[in-house]
Amino acid sequence: MILVHLRFYEELNEFLSPERRKVRFEKQLLLPTTVKDLIQSCGVPHTEVDLILVNGNSVDFDYRVGDGDDVSVYPVFETLDISDVTRLQERPLRRLRFVADSHLGKLVRRLRLLGLDVTFDKHVRGRELIEQAVSQKRVLLTRNRQLLMANIVQRGYCVRSDQPDEQVVEVIRRFDLGNNLKPFSRCLRCNGLLKPVPKEDVLHRLPPMTRETYDKFFQCQNCRKIYWPGSHFEKLEQFVETVHRRFASKRNTNHQLKHSD
Repeated sequence: MILVHLRFYEELNEFLSPERRKVRFEKQLLLPTTVKDLIQSCGVPHTEVDLILVNGNSVDFDYRVGDGDDVSVYPVFETLDISDVTRLQERPLRRLRFVADSHLGKLVRRLRLLGLDVTFDKHVRGRELIEQAVSQKRVLLTRNRQLLMANIVQRGYCVRSDQPDEQVVEVIRRFDLGNNLKPFSRCLRCNGLLKPVPKEDVLHRLPPMTRETYDKFFQCQNCRKIYWPGSHFEKLEQFVETVHRRFASKRNTNHQLKHSD
């Protein structure tokens, strides 16, 4: 019998049963195991973990826990420098790309509106979704923590909220994307890139009222869908502005804190 002590920090507690949150607790093991399997047996996906300390020393996922080990588990630090210890997640990619599971369709539309590269197919699930994330080197977005526990998944995020607008904030904050948004640059239907197109080139595809009212058009380079700033555009602009304000406020707060030390 192996007895270990564990303590999970910050948002990792959301995956634990109430009696294990924000406290140090004991766990008995019948057989030796890796610290990765130990953590996931508590319900925490390995993709959410960036730092593990065992008896005060940083270790990787392959460390085999021993009797009496004291294990502290920390979440991903995308904006904090902990370079002097063993970080377990890959550093933020220069150009992040995502794949979302079949339950996140509304989130996908909002992320694409902000210019983020997100593939989505409501018919692709389970192992096929995982293989797509791995083969295309995409970050897996899901509310199913079991998918993130697959050994081959390298980067992923378990979306907490069930509200699409809050889900957007979660993803942007988690991957520090506040300065990497390019609104209205992607097709909401297929994720393709949009480019300006002369009105005369698409005139034959426009409704009569649109021909008379609008002069600025964009076309998806993949599915050829046409976009223009119609009556719904103001609402979309308001959403984008709300997101920008939220993260601009955060950046200003961080800047003030740095100069107040």
